[in-house]
Amino acid sequence: MLSFKSLIDRRIQSLFPIVLYSILILALARLVLDSLKSKQSNVFGSSSSSRRNRLPVVVLPEDRIEDYCNVFEGTWVWDNVSYPLYQEQSCPFLVKQTTCNNNGRPDSFYKNWRWQPHGCNLPRFDPLTLLHMLRDKRMMFIGDSLQRGQFESMICLIQSVIPEGKKSLQRIPPMKIFKVEEFNASIEYYWAPFIVESISDHATNHTVHKRMVMLDSIAKHGKHWQGVDILVFESYVWWMHDPLINATYGSPYKVQEYNVTTAYKLALKTWANWLESNIHPITQNVFFMSMSPTHLWSWEWNPGSDENCFNESYPINQRSYWGTGSNLEIMKILHDSLQELKINVTLMNITQLSEYRKDAHTSVYGERKGKLLTKEQRADPKSFADCIHWCLPGVPDVWNEILYAYLLKNYQNFS
Repeated sequence: MLSFKSLIDRRIQSLFPIVLYSILILALARLVLDSLKSKQSNVFGSSSSSRRNRLPVVVLPEDRIEDYCNVFEGTWVWDNVSYPLYQEQSCPFLVKQTTCNNNGRPDSFYKNWRWQPHGCNLPRFDPLTLLHMLRDKRMMFIGDSLQRGQFESMICLIQSVIPEGKKSLQRIPPMKIFKVEEFNASIEYYWAPFIVESISDHATNHTVHKRMVMLDSIAKHGKHWQGVDILVFESYVWWMHDPLINATYGSPYKVQEYNVTTAYKLALKTWANWLESNIHPITQNVFFMSMSPTHLWSWEWNPGSDENCFNESYPINQRSYWGTGSNLEIMKILHDSLQELKINVTLMNITQLSEYRKDAHTSVYGERKGKLLTKEQRADPKSFADCIHWCLPGVPDVWNEILYAYLLKNYQNFS
């Protein structure tokens, strides 16, 4: 017969697993509730708690780019429900060069076109997902003012979900740095119109017409790129001012005239050597944006006319349209250079899809030499229309949607 003490001991032992399971269930429930609370209302809470409660990035099946999908081939679809993804007045980080509606452009149709790839879909841009992927990382856009437009587009796409006081933009020429405090992340821009060094490397005081490039010099720029987690390069339009360009190669004191295509090839070789010596492909991602097309002559899409991109309100409706604003020889040089690299660089081939968008340039609703065009200048679009830069919101947002899709794909493959 069991003693009273033994009976109590047995009952306690039988209750122990129940108590243990109850504690585990309560702890699990607490974790789930804390995670949901963090996701819904405390993403931008105190710095220490946010970094302790890191949320994984979940890539949904519908947000994955399958290998068969070529996101660069497709068509522009009218969408005035989902687009634009932001407005000029909602993004204080835009410069006047790109805010066409605020500068007086009467139509806003250019904002409402969505890029639809053939046979697949781009994932919907999710600012918080991107910020989670960028946690403790740096993303840098490197190139000319077109690349600066893509940088500003990216900031505008994410900044609305970041509370005041948790974001900042610093201008440290030749750089701009947008910081997201809670994620310890930065999105940066670096002015380097030729990628290699040139006499046009000052961020604001640079010569446009008298260009001279040091084709084998990149160290001055490269020291700012070292260790950056995501590098997005671009360099095209500054090369195309004339068929010949002054440059040095081998000796910094011997200036010669080079054919632009030869010079471009040599510059990419210098850039490739820097990449192979400095990039760690396991931890860093490198992208190169293909050329951004210009729309300087309307006869290319409207035979018999003698205008430019001014007063254009709709995309070009021609299959596989190519204008003279895209140099296919330069495109081939870029493609071949990337093929020869020992590390992987993703070519973002945005040229063809941007070719259709004659309607989306700043035209007479931008700046020249840091000032908005005067009424008299706007009345002379043949002389003053800017058919190189893009309005924002607009085409560069689509470039960033595609970049976001590739970042999701990379995260999916390596997470």
